[in-house]
Formats: sequence, structure tokens, C-alpha cells
Amino acid sequence: MPLLFGKRFTRRELESLLGHTSQLAGVRPVELADGPERGVRAFEFWTGAGLEFTVLADRALDIGATRFRGIPLAWRSPVGDAHPAYYEPQGLGWLRTFFGGLLITCGLDNVGTPGRDGHEELGLHGRFSHLPARNLAWGADWQKDEYALWVEGEIRQWRMFGENLVLRRRVATCLGSTEVSVHDSVTNEGSTPTPLMLLYHVNLGWPLLSPSSRIETRVRSVRPRDSRAAEGLATWGHFSAPVPGFQEQVYYLDLEPDGSGFVEVALVNPDLDNGLAFWVRYKVDQLPRFVLWKMLASREYVVGFEPANCLVEGRAAERARGTLRELEPGETAEFELSLGVATGPYRMATVDD
Repeated sequence: MPLLFGKRFTRRELESLLGHTSQLAGVRPVELADGPERGVRAFEFWTGAGLEFTVLADRALDIGATRFRGIPLAWRSPVGDAHPAYYEPQGLGWLRTFFGGLLITCGLDNVGTPGRDGHEELGLHGRFSHLPARNLAWGADWQKDEYALWVEGEIRQWRMFGENLVLRRRVATCLGSTEVSVHDSVTNEGSTPTPLMLLYHVNLGWPLLSPSSRIETRVRSVRPRDSRAAEGLATWGHFSAPVPGFQEQVYYLDLEPDGSGFVEVALVNPDLDNGLAFWVRYKVDQLPRFVLWKMLASREYVVGFEPANCLVEGRAAERARGTLRELEPGETAEFELSLGVATGPYRMATVDD
């Protein structure tokens, strides 16, 4: 039964109180109309528990602007939810249409540093987040005593003489929830083994991110990517106010799973709204890497939580290490990610009692 305003309600009780359930929660398709966003199809979600977010159908069903009780959770760039037609695949061109938002999917051909792998030139973070979804379906309906909200579709990354990967995604939440789930299945519909690099780029900003914020997780070790990150290793889980000229710091975290194989990472701000935390939860056997991105510059004040099946040094480096994941023809890989908000004193759901 949904928990709303401190009380649980049955379906019958709610239906007697409402003209329509969309008074409390729903999902609706919209189309953006201005500037670089013009023509982008999207879905607006609201859960009745303060969580509101936008899923971008023409940007791989990634998640854009997100709010909780009116508080913005995700950092947003000036470009907005740019149409995929503006994508620049070479080098660092991906950054020109980096909208921020709660979730951007990086891959599927490359994650991280642009460069050459064999005869192929690969841009920063691959092209997947600029591919529109097709075969879209969405709904808001009662499933027993739960009112489910969801959108799903498929995104194909294909190239002649190259990859033929299909990612089928379902983004879902429900009435009364402060959590959203993302379920992805990636199938190699080609005839040869194909690299699969996947990273979920979660982008959190002010006011959730502030000098009062800290990271909470169960961590075995933290490794800086480079000398710049090494300078801040002692304070990797804490944050300053915006620093003009700040250079990004990237860390690789080895996280300890609970007894069910899940890990959880949270950004906790005890001074915001009597305590507010945003957490990411997933299975470590699906996404064995976690990348922490700290970018604390003026106007670019953002922290990235990045579960992944690879590091962020590019495909050639992953291949050289012998850690490059490949899908065989017909093989499917499953990935599940949960994103949510918690209020009051924070306690990790994955910590074994």
C-alpha cells in the first residue's frame, strides 16, 4: 500500500478521495520546444512523495532534471537536454551536449578517454547517450495495491562492419515512492564478439552537494586516477565550496558488498532539509567498478557517482589490461540500478545487521 503524508492507503481508499490518480502521481509524454532541446521527446514523472524527474526518450531514456520536495538533486549544464542531432563524436565533443541530469549512460563502445583502439577512433564516453529510443511504451496502472509508473523502450547501437548491440531499458517507480529503478538488458545481435563498456554517470549538485556533504559507503580501498587526484586523497569523501580553477579529481573505489551482493553509495547532507541523502544501489557482480568524479569549480560544481563494468581510461587501455568485457553473438547482459532519496539520519540499506 502506498505511504502518503505519513499514512498508508489502500487502492479503494485513494480512489474514493481522488478525481483521478494523476492528482497524486503519474507519467506523461511531452516534447521540448526551445533552443537545442527542440524536438526532444521526454516523459515527466511524479510520485506523490515529492520525487519528480524527467526521462529523455531521445537521449537513450536517460534521466534529466530531478527534484525532491522542490529541491534540485542533479547538476544541470547550460546546454539543457540537447537534441542528439548536435552530438559531436570526435575527441571531447561529447562534453558539448553533456546535459548533466540525474543519469547519463556512457558507452557502449567506449567509456572515458578518447583514443584509438585498433583501426577505430573512439570519442569520450561513446555515443550511446545520444541515441533515441524506439518501440516506446509507458503507463501508470494499479498492480494489486501498488500504482506503478514506468516507461520502456529499446536503443540500438549499430555500425556497418561493427557492433550491433540492443539495450532494452525500463525506468520505473510507483505512487508514494522516493526511488527509481533502471533495468537494462544488452544483447549482441551481431555475428561476432563485441566489446561492451558501460558506465552510469550520476550527476549530483547543489544544494545536496555542499561543504556539509559527505560520502557514505563501505569501501575497502580508494585509488586516485592520477597525480591531481592524489593531491586530494585524504579528503576524497568530503567537499569544499566552489573553487575557481578547480581541476577534476577522479578516484576508483573498491566497495564491499553486503551478503546479497549489493553495494550502496550515498551523498549525505545532514544540514539540508533536516537531513537529506541521495543513494545509488546495484549488484557488484554486474558493475564491478565504481568511479568517483569530483568537479568543484565555480559553475561546474558537481560530484559524479559512476558504477561501471570498466574504468575511464578508454577501450584500448581496458583491452591491454585484459579486462575488456565482450558479448558473444546472441549473448545478453543484465544490469539493474536503483536511485533514491532518504530523509533524516541516513542508514545504508545494504549494511548487514
